[in-house]
Amino acid sequence: MNALMWKMAWSALGLTLLTGASTWFAVGWVLRPVEGIRAEFAKLSAHHLDRRVPVPRAGNEIARLAETMNATLDRLETAVDRQRQFVADASHELRTPLACLRTELELALHRTGAADWPQVVHDAHEDTKRLQDLTEDLLLLARLDANHTDRQPDRSVDLTDLVRDETARRRPPRGLAVDVHTEPGPVTVRGHPMLLARVLGNLLDNAERHANSTITVRLTHDRDGGEAVLDVQDDGPGIPLKDHQRVFERFTRLDDARTRDAGGSGLGLAIAHRITTTHHGTLTIRPSAHGAHFTLRFPQLRSG
Repeated sequence: MNALMWKMAWSALGLTLLTGASTWFAVGWVLRPVEGIRAEFAKLSAHHLDRRVPVPRAGNEIARLAETMNATLDRLETAVDRQRQFVADASHELRTPLACLRTELELALHRTGAADWPQVVHDAHEDTKRLQDLTEDLLLLARLDANHTDRQPDRSVDLTDLVRDETARRRPPRGLAVDVHTEPGPVTVRGHPMLLARVLGNLLDNAERHANSTITVRLTHDRDGGEAVLDVQDDGPGIPLKDHQRVFERFTRLDDARTRDAGGSGLGLAIAHRITTTHHGTLTIRPSAHGAHFTLRFPQLRSG
């Protein structure tokens, strides 16, 4: 009996050691890809976002985890590249009016007796206004991108009143007419009135810079889609089809008639598009035989 007991004890001990060793090697083999993923992920930094974690050949949960991490890194790299480009473009845009302002003042100081000081002050004032407008646009885009703004779409807004007020307060250049067509009743959406007014204002600013004689603003219902539809159209040179998406990118300017000389900073349409998406709407360009035709669509609140 003693011999049998000792034999069983040694057998149990051996089996336990064998099982433990087998488990340790099996777990180590299974988790080896995890260590590779961890090691590669630890090498990531803001300056090396092009690195990707290795994906195991076995199509198991670890492989799917690695694929998900790589997809997340792709989006992160794209966002960081976009942010770097935005900072570079913003620096360039701010540097131009600052250089003009400094040049004007230095020339005037070198010709103190012959300088036309009222004109110098006027030019400096215009450059300062451009700097202020550009800075405010950049700050607004930064708040919208960070989603830290307290102006979230949380109120009921009548677009009919908003369109009438925004167009009534404008003073278009001489020889330019603004035709406004609205629905008889209210067209209600959910949003922030100041931001929605900014969208329409930016579209009207863009139209005023490029229209030849007429800007048409039309507010209608899309009852089938349950949307409010706002169209802003000018009779200017229009926008080529290949640029219909590019014009909504930041600091984008088109050639020919739609250039920096027309007064745009390349941020107005980008801001309008960003605010529209924040309000769960869409801003698109419709093909038009004459001029540029922008269409805004917002989910409409149902009465009752």
